[in-house]
Amino acid sequence: MAKNYAMTIDLQACIGCAACSISCKSENNTDTGMNWSHHIINESGTFPNTKYEYIPTLCNHCDNAPCVKACPVKAMYKDENGLTLHDADKCIGCKSCMASCPYGVICFNKKDPHQYWNEEEAWSEMSATPAEIKKATGAPVPYYNPERAYNYEAVRYRGIVEKCQMCDHRLARGEQPYCVSRCPAEARYVGDLNDPNDRIHELLRHDHKALREDLGTKPKVFYLRSF
Repeated sequence: MAKNYAMTIDLQACIGCAACSISCKSENNTDTGMNWSHHIINESGTFPNTKYEYIPTLCNHCDNAPCVKACPVKAMYKDENGLTLHDADKCIGCKSCMASCPYGVICFNKKDPHQYWNEEEAWSEMSATPAEIKKATGAPVPYYNPERAYNYEAVRYRGIVEKCQMCDHRLARGEQPYCVSRCPAEARYVGDLNDPNDRIHELLRHDHKALREDLGTKPKVFYLRSF
């Protein structure tokens, strides 16, 4: 039976360390400034009566995904397991998906990624140049992860969009997304809503919400409790 993946993020457990964002970049070979996993910070009040809110963000893999409806070439699509995925080979870079996404979680490659690692000027006489480091590792970038080539180029290219794929390559092996497995507070979990025995149903007994539910997108990243 097909799965129906969803993620829970426990805001009471989350410590705002951004390990999710760092691990996401490492796993998915994303360029500097390209964040599939990011955050929203809300600050309010006047000292000493202040409030601070940290909300981790990523693609919500909406059941009623506006980006899928907007894509004229079906590069954005829903797979059999409920994930909202992107086919880079079909993408024409029109950015319709970006314009339609109310969460701002789709990025566009204006240039070829990772040009920094081609630079031949060192920071100091004591350090190697980025190009030398790249050559020594024998990879497109020093932290290159070839496993990300599960269903498209491991490093995307200029002129297309990209976004969180919920680590579909890891889910296919029965593993949790890398941001989940590397969270030191164990605040994240991805489970199958179609499996009544999955732990996700127990987690969703907590008070929970999703972002912009009023829009009818039916997001599947659920935030438990509060920061």
